Amino acid sequence: MRRFFYATSNDQNNTFPQLSALPIGASVELTENIVHHWCRVLRANIGDQGVLFDGFGGEYQVQLQTISKKHATATLLAHLADDRSPSVFTKIGLVMSRGERMDYAIQKSTELGATAIQLLSSHHGEVNLKPAQVEKKLAHWQQVAIAACEQCGLNRPPLIIAPLSIDDWLSHLEAEPANVEIAISPVVATLSQDPYYQVLQRAADLRIQLSVPAVGQPAMPESLPTILKQKNAYVELLIGPEGGLSSDEYEQAAEVGFEAWQIGTRILRTETAPVVALATMHALSH
Repeated sequence: MRRFFYATSNDQNNTFPQLSALPIGASVELTENIVHHWCRVLRANIGDQGVLFDGFGGEYQVQLQTISKKHATATLLAHLADDRSPSVFTKIGLVMSRGERMDYAIQKSTELGATAIQLLSSHHGEVNLKPAQVEKKLAHWQQVAIAACEQCGLNRPPLIIAPLSIDDWLSHLEAEPANVEIAISPVVATLSQDPYYQVLQRAADLRIQLSVPAVGQPAMPESLPTILKQKNAYVELLIGPEGGLSSDEYEQAAEVGFEAWQIGTRILRTETAPVVALATMHALSH
């Protein structure tokens, strides 16, 4: 069955409640994105069934009840409590790259269970967004993550956090995490308040920066395998641009506790590094 992310909201223009607040058998108004994709693009008919998830845990089997030109409703048939989130929480500090490479990095990081992705700019980075571009790009990359969730079965989308320079991000990590506000797309604003994401407001159990292979550098932080088996372990990853971090950025990251991790002897592309890191962490945690 087709899966769709049901974005909850409660503003002056739209009210889309948390699905768990509704009883089985209730009728729910579908969001504009779902109406467009399911009813118009996929040409669904009344009686067709699908799956909705709102990010608050589990998912709902639903059946299309009414369809009009701009609106559609569905009936909640059953709640499925499956939670496919990984046991380890991860935030990736990812220096932005261009075009499809950035989409790929976000898509695959989502499929591998990232909890959040902090967008970054750096000295050697090739993307520096102008203020007028941020909202549009943030919405696009959040939608890339949501689409990946719809495809792979993940019920909790990662939060895509608005860009900061590496300097600013690392400086914020030195402060109390709970006092640092994050800027995200409105589509996940309500969801971000769920207790599941509050781990992002505490200090990480381990901070790692993916490093260009160098002689004499440890292959892996010694504590990584042990930390990954802890309950509710939280790891922050820093992944630089194609040209690598500058020496100043590398030193600043080390000062706030980021340990180097070189995976293999080859230099990974910036869109490949998060895939390899998350997959390795998944294997080590089981």
